[in-house]
Amino acid sequence: MTEIVWITGASSGIGRALALNLAAAGKRVVASARRADALEALAREAGGSISVLPLDTTDAAACENAVAWIEAEMGPLALAILNAGTHVPTPASEFAVAPVRRLVETNLMGTVNCLAPALAAMRQRKHGHIALVASVAGYGGLPTASAYGATKAALINMCESLKPECEALGVKLQLVSPGFVRTPLTDKNPFPMPFLMDAADAAAEIARGLASDKFEIVFPRRFAIMLKVLNMLPYGLYFRLVRRATGT
Repeated sequence: MTEIVWITGASSGIGRALALNLAAAGKRVVASARRADALEALAREAGGSISVLPLDTTDAAACENAVAWIEAEMGPLALAILNAGTHVPTPASEFAVAPVRRLVETNLMGTVNCLAPALAAMRQRKHGHIALVASVAGYGGLPTASAYGATKAALINMCESLKPECEALGVKLQLVSPGFVRTPLTDKNPFPMPFLMDAADAAAEIARGLASDKFEIVFPRRFAIMLKVLNMLPYGLYFRLVRRATGT
């Protein structure tokens, strides 16, 4: 039986590239995002192996209905890749409630809205696979990313907390922590992005990781190790190095 895979945030960037990668590997992919036109273009490119399910992940009821539709019309959901997210710079000079709320609602609560019904369905049959897409930006605070980094750090913590319990329930839970990937969002960044990857290469890394038993799928590995080591340093040294690296 062909595995049913649901990918959110599939209209562009990593989600789009991953949908094409997994469809080419023989999976039956259900692609979700708010932009129906972009999803339709994705489905045409895939030649019929991708089904379209427009969705605003900030709508909890819609996310619950989406999982119910997949289970009823497509079959048991084998793998949910919760990738939908966005980025808005939140520098201290312009810090305000609205952009923080937007990022929390999209990146954190949007993921929760999809995770809850997907996990409920898999928990019932004691089988399934879920991957939450966070970011290496969640490892530690970085200038202008106070809200984005906070949402990704929350996803990392949530995934770590749920991992042992999900194993006991028969559900495989993985964390995806990308570095800089060339997407419409990163195209807006006005600063140099070390180890920048193409979306297709990022999708290939994720696909390989999903087939493994490791908890965290992280890339580029050298960049991730650098950030993890950086966040082990005393704060005085940490902030000094961050200022030097970012010019703040």
